[in-house]
Amino acid sequence: MEAKIYNSTGKETGSIKLPESVFDVKWNDALMHQVVTTMQANARHIIAHAKDRGEVRGGGRKPWQQKGTGRARHGSIRSPIWKGGGVTHGPLNEKIYAREIPKKMRAKALFIAISRKFRDGEILFINSFGFDAPKTAVAKKSLDALSKVKGFEMLSKKRKNAALIALAELQTATHKSFRNIGNIECMSARNLNPVAVLRSKYLVIENPESSIAIIGSRASKKI
Repeated sequence: MEAKIYNSTGKETGSIKLPESVFDVKWNDALMHQVVTTMQANARHIIAHAKDRGEVRGGGRKPWQQKGTGRARHGSIRSPIWKGGGVTHGPLNEKIYAREIPKKMRAKALFIAISRKFRDGEILFINSFGFDAPKTAVAKKSLDALSKVKGFEMLSKKRKNAALIALAELQTATHKSFRNIGNIECMSARNLNPVAVLRSKYLVIENPESSIAIIGSRASKKI
C-alpha cells in the first residue's frame, strides 16, 4: 500500500508505504459502536438533576387535618403529586456513565476508522506545514492550496468539521495557526481516537513517517 505525500502548497513531493495493520483493517460495526458510545459516555458532563421530595423546600407541616375537611388526605406538599413537589425517578447528577475500554479494543477501533477514511480517499499526507510563528492567514492559504488536490475540494469550503490535522509533535506555532479556523481541529498523533477521526470529513497527517509510527505503536501493550 502506497500513498502520495504533498507539501503545504499542494504539490506532490513523494510517496510513502503504509502498514496494512493500520490502513487496511476491515470495518467492524459491533466494535466501533461499543468503543464510540463508551468514549462519548466517558466525555459526558452530568448536568441534569431533578429534586426529589427530600430536596424541595416547604412541606414541613401537614397541609390540612386528616379528617373532616372533605378533601383527600395529604401529609406534605413535597409529594410528587403536588405542583412544585419532588420528582419521581427524575435524572440525578450522581449517576456515573463512565465505562472502561480495553486498550486493544480502542486501538483496533482507531485503525478501523483510519482504514475507512483511507478507503474513502479522505486522508491527506503532508510532509510539513513549516510554521515558524502562529499565523492564521498562512494556515488558510495552506488549506486553500491543499483543497486543489483531487478529492479534497471541500477542505476549505466545508463549514463544520472539515478536517482533523494529526501532528507527529504538537507544535505550538502550528496548533495556534489552525486554532482560529472553526472547521479545523488539530491534535497530536499520539492522541488520535476513533471519535475525532470519524467526526471530521478529512484526516490530514503531517510528517507521515513519524506520525504513522506513533499511531501503529498504539497496538502494543505498553500504550
